[in-house]
Amino acid sequence: MKKHNTLKVVIITLLLFALLTWILPCATYQTEYTELGRYQVGLFDILSYQSTVFGYFGYVALFVLVVGGFYGVLYKTGAYRRMLDSLVKKFKGKEAICLIIIMALFAFLTSFAGLQLALLMLFPFVISLVLMMGYNKSTAVAVTAGSVAVGLMGTTFSYNTTQVLQQYLSVELTDLIWAKIVLLVLGVVLLALFTLKFGKKASTKKVDDKEEFIPEEVKLVKEEKSTKGKEKEKSKSKDKKHKVRVWPLVLILDLMLIVTILGFIPWNGAFGITLFDDVTTAITEFELFGFPIFGKILGAISAFGYWTLVELVTLMLLAIIILKFVYKIKWDDVFDGFGKGVKKALVPALIVILIYTCLVLTTYDPYQLVIYKFILGLTKGFNIFTTGLVVVISSIFNGDPLYAFYSVLPYFVSVVTDTNNYQLIAVIFQALYGIVTLVAPTSIPLMATLAYTNTSYKDWFKYIWKLLVALLVLAFIVFTVLLLII
Repeated sequence: MKKHNTLKVVIITLLLFALLTWILPCATYQTEYTELGRYQVGLFDILSYQSTVFGYFGYVALFVLVVGGFYGVLYKTGAYRRMLDSLVKKFKGKEAICLIIIMALFAFLTSFAGLQLALLMLFPFVISLVLMMGYNKSTAVAVTAGSVAVGLMGTTFSYNTTQVLQQYLSVELTDLIWAKIVLLVLGVVLLALFTLKFGKKASTKKVDDKEEFIPEEVKLVKEEKSTKGKEKEKSKSKDKKHKVRVWPLVLILDLMLIVTILGFIPWNGAFGITLFDDVTTAITEFELFGFPIFGKILGAISAFGYWTLVELVTLMLLAIIILKFVYKIKWDDVFDGFGKGVKKALVPALIVILIYTCLVLTTYDPYQLVIYKFILGLTKGFNIFTTGLVVVISSIFNGDPLYAFYSVLPYFVSVVTDTNNYQLIAVIFQALYGIVTLVAPTSIPLMATLAYTNTSYKDWFKYIWKLLVALLVLAFIVFTVLLLII
């Protein structure tokens, strides 16, 4: 059960959330604060939440499973391992540069386009690359999930993570944008410094625990070694080996990344650009002999700027079909690889379901507000530290930023009525939510990655706590400066 440590942590978290319903009364805020009494949650109540969990969030678990299946098919191409070997060779002696590039890219994409969950599509690739460069698994988690946390801390134009803040605090995405950029840039710097200082600790460890994350050598190479005495078969193996080209795979993966970025950038919501809306409407409404042919074939397609993980599932499945024909993989091998990949993703997908069960529980039984009311009542009006503490708690209770912000903001704005500080408050909510996802047992990017790499939550916390403290210090320094100058 050691390798399922992350799963145990999430289950314990869920049970603790249920236990709190026996201790704290539920409360809501519409036009006034109202306590509703205690509604104790039992084991069968938790099971009954699954219809809601799968109905609203099941697509996230499906996405995780398809990511696993996608990489299972990549393993079958043979080109995937050659691509990784090529990258490792290219960055030999320059591993630090490679890690910095990845961390900066992931943090920027999260901050700018809200790709915190979509980037899970790239996590297995980056994890394999980091491990092949000689780093340990905790470093691989820091490079992936850690970068996402820093990107959330310095959120800039990610509309899907800030729309609740805009609604209740009446702020714009560009308000205090320079402070958000400072948090993003300095956060990446701190993450890079931390990772490079503590990351190279894998040299004394066995390689055995990494092998499952590193694709096997191309089978054709092994066949070549086993036929030394047979010149004909040896030459055939060589010919086949040379046919496994890497560039088509690189092209396909690059196109997938570009399409994903274009799909998630909030063109209309953040920048008022309606080009992709107009193009999509024109395509879907185009009629041939009075029949909307493309609209019927494509179905309910979303324009760039409104993409979700559902569209990424379709994108990955389409890429699998293309890979099958480009690399002439047998359908049996495609299904075999996809099945093995899905099997490897089962525990991360289960963790996603359990985290969303925690979210449904705290939403259906809203005892959080009792805690927030008590903390905000410790001071009069706006206070950085009580506000920060409330955000930290709400971020732990809610594994989604929209719910984390919505759980507290309606009551918060009734207590803190001075609108002069609302821009700062928006930055506090964004920054601390991102930092909390670095260690929260309800953080999907973190917990899914820990489960995928079989990394102990305890080991991760011991590894990352110094960076956590550094980011908190950085954040509160920025908050204090903003409080003094606005």
